[in-house]
Amino acid sequence: MANDLFNSFMTGPDENGRFGDFGGRFVSETLMPLILELEAQYEKAKTDDSFWAEMNDLWTHYVGRPSPLYFAERLTDHLGGAKVYMKRDELNHTGAHKINNVLGQIILARRMGKSRIIAETGAGQHGVATATVCAKFGLKCVVYMGAHDVERQAPNVFRMRLLGAEVVPVTSGRGTLKDAMNDALRDWVTNVRDTFYCIGTVAGPHPYPAMVRDFQAIIGKEVRDQMTAAEGRLPDTVIAAIGGGSNAMGLFFPFLDDKEVGIIGVEAGGKGVNAKMEHCASLTGGRPGVLHGNRTYLLQDDDGQILEGFSISAGLDYPGIGPEHAWLHEIGRAKYVSITDVEALEAFQLSCELEGIIPALEPSHALAHVMKIAPDLPKDHIICMNMCGRGDKDIFTVAKALGFEMGEFA
Repeated sequence: MANDLFNSFMTGPDENGRFGDFGGRFVSETLMPLILELEAQYEKAKTDDSFWAEMNDLWTHYVGRPSPLYFAERLTDHLGGAKVYMKRDELNHTGAHKINNVLGQIILARRMGKSRIIAETGAGQHGVATATVCAKFGLKCVVYMGAHDVERQAPNVFRMRLLGAEVVPVTSGRGTLKDAMNDALRDWVTNVRDTFYCIGTVAGPHPYPAMVRDFQAIIGKEVRDQMTAAEGRLPDTVIAAIGGGSNAMGLFFPFLDDKEVGIIGVEAGGKGVNAKMEHCASLTGGRPGVLHGNRTYLLQDDDGQILEGFSISAGLDYPGIGPEHAWLHEIGRAKYVSITDVEALEAFQLSCELEGIIPALEPSHALAHVMKIAPDLPKDHIICMNMCGRGDKDIFTVAKALGFEMGEFA
């Protein structure tokens, strides 16, 4: 780890919420007091032992942390190269990494006296996590979800409603994550007194990108300890899928100053990174602009209009990326690649067949890149990929993509 903070990759954002040229706070005057209050509350919480004591207790006894670090022996043998480890955050309560962050934000919301929580969701995992924690604390919960995602993530919609949340289908745009976030922001503007917006990824106006990253960094912190115990050293490469990028920043952040550790983020390549924008690879196929309160890389046309991306994965179907990822890309600390739907489906099936682990489509993208690079790496090279979600929610989507009707299995 670097001791000189001035040479550290872990000091951002600056006082204006910027990671280099990215990030910031582009919000209406109505929201600015709430944003500043949230920033002040989080800065206070960061040094409050009672806040972290509550977080650690819930992470341990409610979420089930630490999540296991698993050596994928059969997959490693099949690929014939590097050793492959999986950080199994899909074993968290609610089935994904999302609850790591939701707990922190809702504890802050309670400290701020907010009684109504709103959230956006794509794959539904952030919505399920928010509804879960709201149920635990007796808070009203409203989740905005694109109508297209409501259809393809039906199991998670039912889970949210069982947990007492109101799920609002969003029909504007293409009815995906971007549109859900737009409507959640509109709700927040009109209900500022009692409402807290629980953002699920490392996007949005400052302080959200840094705050969500800090809550998710428990992933990478555990990997450091677990890998040292298992192998006596850190991994050579860490890999995670990226939509907005919270699971990836959670894994990456604690390794940013370990320059011997390679960092790879995997975007959704959809049908291929092409001029038709049939993908959601913002870094691979986009350019800088402003969306949802921050400056980052976006899929946009020549006039700056946000384009509709495409991915089989609802959680990666977002035309932007967190600003810290944009910065890491520009300075070259992390490498970003894309994986197509076809490649992700192949990885999904291989994980099932070789390891008995049904992954979500999101981490299937990361696993697909592992499958590409592991065979050409030496056998003592260690890869750790973040298995950030389980695939129960995706079985209907996968069955359809593979040409099956669920009724055939009855």
